[in-house]
Amino acid sequence: MDEVGRGALAGPLVAAAVLFDVEHIPDGLCDSKLLTPQEREFHAGRILAAAEGVSYAVVDPADIDEGGLQVQNLDALRRAVVALRPEPEYVICDHFSLEDTGLPHVGLPKADTLSAAVAAASIVAKVSRDAFMVELDAEHPGYGFARHKGYSCDEHWAALRALGPSPVHRRSFRGVGSWQTSLGLDA
Repeated sequence: MDEVGRGALAGPLVAAAVLFDVEHIPDGLCDSKLLTPQEREFHAGRILAAAEGVSYAVVDPADIDEGGLQVQNLDALRRAVVALRPEPEYVICDHFSLEDTGLPHVGLPKADTLSAAVAAASIVAKVSRDAFMVELDAEHPGYGFARHKGYSCDEHWAALRALGPSPVHRRSFRGVGSWQTSLGLDA
């Protein structure tokens, strides 16, 4: 399992879990950050076709603001693995160890470069989140969500200064809250 969107200023955090039969793991899987959008889409189709199970959990920005990023991140990872069917025999999570799932597990730094299943989860989560961000771009024009996917960049900060935060911005993140943006204080 893996998640994407932790550091984004806007949009959801998405955690995914992928279960493979060891005899049917697609080749060429790697961390989603190392792939182009086209490569991620290609691999996502192969993952969905080959996987025994795929699940994901979504955390809205308001929940991140209310509950805190790390708490919500771990909860999303738990929800994704608990929803996985069939139930996995062992859980490998990128970086985080999930003690309370009742499943044998390990949290490995850079697991998305060590495990094809974790790389697959990274790809599924990224493709899913990117699709959400394209939808949010249509709902909240002017921020450029379809291009930068809600992450910090000059274009995004300029839109925040000009428009203020949208309903899908993480107001608890430094520089994003409406009072900070209206005063011209950015990260």
